[in-house]
Amino acid sequence: MSASSVFKNAIIVGTSRLIKLLANVTKLLSYVFHAVFPSKRFTLPEHAAPLLSPKGEPFIPRIIWQTNFTNRVTLPVYLNYLFNRLMAPRFEYRFMVTDARHQFIAENFNQEILASYERLQIGAAQADLWRLLVLQKHGGVYLDIDAHAIWPLARVVPENINELYVITRQGHFSNYFIASQPANPNLAKLIDRACANIETNESKNVFDITGPGVFNQELDQTNVPTVSYRHACNQGSFTNEYFQYIDKPAGKWTKEQKKVEVVAPKTSPRKP
Repeated sequence: MSASSVFKNAIIVGTSRLIKLLANVTKLLSYVFHAVFPSKRFTLPEHAAPLLSPKGEPFIPRIIWQTNFTNRVTLPVYLNYLFNRLMAPRFEYRFMVTDARHQFIAENFNQEILASYERLQIGAAQADLWRLLVLQKHGGVYLDIDAHAIWPLARVVPENINELYVITRQGHFSNYFIASQPANPNLAKLIDRACANIETNESKNVFDITGPGVFNQELDQTNVPTVSYRHACNQGSFTNEYFQYIDKPAGKWTKEQKKVEVVAPKTSPRKP
């Protein structure tokens, strides 16, 4: 790695730490805010235009995709959304709730994929498969609802690449950040693997059925563009499990999968 790259990465890491510090301050203040206003929620838009006019013709469309079980969120989640908008001013923003995800898949993919999706009984698993499908159809950058850029997103995802995957501290793929052009053969492999895992229904863990485990099964880090989480995107700086699931009694997927089977039997009717 060149000296200039080392210096740039050091600047990014330093910026990331400053962002985390400031974000944690807002998170602490949010406890006070929601203690005073316990019912106050903020609305994430289904679509928001770029803050600035787009430039160039990048391979990966300048779209940020997110999903959640509701568009009515707490202050920390909304601040996380606003921060991403500032870090990606030339990106449009698109958001889908649970029902919209199902409608999108029904309108754009075949019955086999829809049937696989409908067997998933946990929202996080549904979101895992949806993110692959929406990027395969439209392209763009997917971010988890608690994920935020730590460097201008247009620099993390330059114009001349057609895909980018994040690598965790442990050196494995994750799926809280994915950037891709439409009709990506690697996304097609990931979709096929997730659907095959649903079909066989051998695992009881969202992580392995539809989540990062699928990426680690199918992708080779030496053959696809990757970026360390330290230089691209972090999670949980602005928000946490409490603020994300305050209106969802079932809680996070790690808790939910202990009570609900991730994949429904084929004979079961689709859960509303």
